[in-house]
Amino acid sequence: MKILGGRYKGLTIDISKNISYRPTQTRIRKSIFDILRPFTYLNVLDLYSGSGILGFESASRGAESITFVENNSTSIKMLNRNKTKFDSPEFFVIRKKVFTYLKGMNDNYDLIFADPPYDKLDYSLLINMCIEKLSKNGKLIVEMSNNKFYFKDSIERKYGDTKIVIYNQK
Repeated sequence: MKILGGRYKGLTIDISKNISYRPTQTRIRKSIFDILRPFTYLNVLDLYSGSGILGFESASRGAESITFVENNSTSIKMLNRNKTKFDSPEFFVIRKKVFTYLKGMNDNYDLIFADPPYDKLDYSLLINMCIEKLSKNGKLIVEMSNNKFYFKDSIERKYGDTKIVIYNQK
């Protein structure tokens, strides 16, 4: 999988066929980062990181700090291996369940990505917990199946079976 833009454009991010994650498709990733232009997000949180492609793409575009939260040990190894391909920014790889991490953290983030297993959790709870951790003018992007879920004051983009929910903190 390759970085699409920024300083590290073209850099290959290693993935494992032994992990059951679904990396964000290239066309969806391109659309997300088009929405995020100009990219001004310094502190990024990548929840349910999997391959970490959204966090690594953010690093390539100028983020100064990326925190990956993932519970799968094989994914953690891949994230740690891939982060060594970058000179900067700071990377933090945390092995925890997402809700446990969100409950215990005090930091705020400019940009939060969440790509949980489709339809296996309470999206409203996840989104509300993430909103509490957003900086002023921060942005939350949640990837999910193209379902009937709707979150007030958010924008939706649909790509076949996938939906992106975008929330802007005021």
